[in-house]
Amino acid sequence: MGKMIEVRWHGRGGQGAKTASLLLAEVAFSTGKYVQGFPEYGPERMGAPITAYNRVCNDPITLHCNIYKPDYVAVVDETLINNVDVTAGLKEEGAIVINTTKSPEEIIPLLKGYKGKVYTIDARKISEEELGMNFPNTPMLGAIVRISHIIDKDVFKEHIEQSFKHKFATKPQVIKGNMAALKRSMEEVKGL
Repeated sequence: MGKMIEVRWHGRGGQGAKTASLLLAEVAFSTGKYVQGFPEYGPERMGAPITAYNRVCNDPITLHCNIYKPDYVAVVDETLINNVDVTAGLKEEGAIVINTTKSPEEIIPLLKGYKGKVYTIDARKISEEELGMNFPNTPMLGAIVRISHIIDKDVFKEHIEQSFKHKFATKPQVIKGNMAALKRSMEEVKGL
């Protein structure tokens, strides 16, 4: 099997971590890659912690389990850092992306000694400015694509726009806002 990239998403119910992982899988599949995108729930309620996963590979994927040693982690809700070991199993040659107003330097001491790359992005601000509401999943998706190189960012933007046009055919303003949020997040993600 070729190089497989694994991503673990941490969020809260209603923030779109599951949707982001499914969108990443959909776009990667549309570019010819083999994919998996699936959630894992605890108590199914708004605001409860959830985990979602992605596997992306150029070859068929034969694993069918949760991801315990991800290459990348996306933390959609910064408050989870205090309650969930978001760096558990995270490869040091990988990276973590956190939705926060803090800098990577401010976040590092909160990550239980993780030695890999740390990225931050204010996904809330981007989504509120571009979408008019707090939907941090779209900016987080852009940030993960940018730092992981799972898919070339320009190819990703082209394919995700087609997906948005299909999903939001009757709401063109949603397409425009999501695309603006994606592009901004790819530019504004900060890392060490």
